[in-house]
Amino acid sequence: MEQTDTTDIADFTKQRTELEGISKWMFEIASVFFVCFYIYSAGFGSAAEQYHLGLYLLLTFVLIGFLYKFRQGSPSKRPSIIDILLAGLSVISIGYWIVEYPNIANRAGAYTFLDIVMAAIGVIISLEMGRRTVGWGLPIIATIGILYALFGRYMPNAISHQGFSIRRIIEHCFFAQDGVFGIMASVMATYVILFIFFGAFLEKSGVGQFFINLPMSLTGRSIGGTAKVSVVTSGFFGSVAGSAIANTVTTGAFTIPLMKRTGFRSHIAGAVEASASVGGQFLPPVMGAGAFLIAERTGVSYSKIALISIVPAVLYFLSVWVMVHYEAKKQGLEPIPAEEIPKLSTLLKTDWYYLLPLITLITALMLGYSAYKSAFYSILVTIVVSYFRPETRLTPKRIWEAMVNGCKNSLVIGGAVGTIGVIVAVIDLTSLGTIFPELVVSIAGNNKAIAILFLAAASLVLGMGIPVTAAYLITSQIAVPILRGPEMGVPIVAAHLIIFWLSQDSNITPPVALGAYAGAAIARADPWKTGWACFKFAKLLYIMPLLFAYTHILFLSGTLLQQVMSVVTALVGTIIFSIVTMGFFVRKTRWYESILLAAAAFLAYTHNVWAFIIGMALFVVVFVVQKRTAV
Repeated sequence: MEQTDTTDIADFTKQRTELEGISKWMFEIASVFFVCFYIYSAGFGSAAEQYHLGLYLLLTFVLIGFLYKFRQGSPSKRPSIIDILLAGLSVISIGYWIVEYPNIANRAGAYTFLDIVMAAIGVIISLEMGRRTVGWGLPIIATIGILYALFGRYMPNAISHQGFSIRRIIEHCFFAQDGVFGIMASVMATYVILFIFFGAFLEKSGVGQFFINLPMSLTGRSIGGTAKVSVVTSGFFGSVAGSAIANTVTTGAFTIPLMKRTGFRSHIAGAVEASASVGGQFLPPVMGAGAFLIAERTGVSYSKIALISIVPAVLYFLSVWVMVHYEAKKQGLEPIPAEEIPKLSTLLKTDWYYLLPLITLITALMLGYSAYKSAFYSILVTIVVSYFRPETRLTPKRIWEAMVNGCKNSLVIGGAVGTIGVIVAVIDLTSLGTIFPELVVSIAGNNKAIAILFLAAASLVLGMGIPVTAAYLITSQIAVPILRGPEMGVPIVAAHLIIFWLSQDSNITPPVALGAYAGAAIARADPWKTGWACFKFAKLLYIMPLLFAYTHILFLSGTLLQQVMSVVTALVGTIIFSIVTMGFFVRKTRWYESILLAAAAFLAYTHNVWAFIIGMALFVVVFVVQKRTAV
């Protein structure tokens, strides 16, 4: 089988330092302390807020200063003087916030000169950490936001405001509840990093290979079986991985070469893996960081958000599944050779216990335990399960490696936390969160579809080159009020899920499609072609938000009959929509057949009984015509 070196593919846009000697040991010791502190907090109770949030940002920034280069020419084996200086300033600024936390809270609005100096250092460091880990996109947006806050009175009337002094902007960005230590930092420190650590322990324990073997035994014998293995594997792993890019490079290292070997073109193989990996962001129990953020911002329980997300997530994977099925039929590809497919009965008999960590997580959540407590128990079960076989045992050395890897994986999104806080603080300070909705409503009126179209475009632009969690948080700050307004009337959870789904397009839509480019790197394919193919396979990203707004698919409203009807029509519409997208049914579809199938999909999605019947009739007509004229 073709081997692919995935080293640093997940960080193909970044520059890491390959630490050696004392620098490496210092980094690893700090990483292990970081992981142990937050695992202990999950199991036995969090420390006071200033330590819980402060240590998270302090350690994250210091570790990024060591691991990520200041520039391409920086030393490759150790941190540079600038890196050490940056780490030291992080300790001073954030350490000051930790130590002075009670006093800062007491003198809110009357900050001292030293407070402002420390805040200015913290804001600048936050922007630099964002640049190092996720590129220039996020810091540029934050800088534009700061300039907008500073020169608001000179802006066009539609978006103008009184303007604020640089001192006011700095103190709001660093000290306000929506700033650097705001909701993003809180959710990351409390929930997300626990699941990133959980994923690192899973990978070291051998569970990851089981998540590949199980889908192969289920789907390998069907048409396009290797691609379907990718879809199911990405669902299993992505449901707990929390990152589409991490999902792509972890499972893609196996599935992409396998797809290529069975006949899939390189860019298609990379696109299938990337688009399937995006689905892991929607699939409970973890859903990336999205479910935690939505729960935090809506006041709705995490378990309810995860529960109502199951049907949409399944439909997304169904869509990708149907597309790869017809892609394989169109290319005349063969299934995986039978001798390479593990038997399901044997696999379940010998490796069933690998499901225990995931079962523990789901069971704990269903029993009402908090997400971080559930992750804590799942990590403990993972360690126990690893000892069932000598070759997978999480020995002290391997636990150390898992903790270091987990810490490294957390730094990518962790580096963006402070910058996101700056952007959210600026939106709050300037009231852009109310100005922008007024503009969109004035254009869209009460038409939810037009509003969602505008928001999709805004999400794509804001999300270019930044993590999807960041894109969601920034976009939702200005978009949710639009959907929640009296003109639209979308329920609050549905509004957040609409933005959360739309925010994923930065992973799969050119020109900046990080997930697709990760898949292209493994497939050794043209990134541009891979990006557009990924956009095709992941098109349901743009359909599902409309269903959230117009139907009862989230079970938030309507009668039981209306909810069931919403699921049935969405199921049928998704299948037809996926067939239309691929341009192949019984045979290659002709232009007029594509029009009829597109009409059938639209009518099925409209959530009307008579429209659904007409749509099904059109679908049957096309099927009969193709069946009779197939060669």
